[in-house]
Amino acid sequence: MTKMILSAAVVAGAVATALSGLSTQAVAQDAKEKCYGVSLAGKNDCKAGPGTTCAGTSKVDYQGNAWTLVPKGTCTEMKLPDGRVGSLTELTRDLPKS
Repeated sequence: MTKMILSAAVVAGAVATALSGLSTQAVAQDAKEKCYGVSLAGKNDCKAGPGTTCAGTSKVDYQGNAWTLVPKGTCTEMKLPDGRVGSLTELTRDLPKS
């Protein structure tokens, strides 16, 4: 009987640990936002316009239609070269030449 209780406690602990990790990951994800136009070439997290797939596919620095996850509230405050700023929506600037 003691072994059964001990086993149940171990399983319950493992489940609790797994669930707490999921909630921590969800909170961490919620603390970030997509920021367009701030990635260096090939360093975007996803979306880089027509003809591209996802992460690492941006062709030029600060490509307006490529995004990177940044801490929530920092996107439009980032100081980039030539007065550029990040955007919470897709931009039409700095797109690669076709």
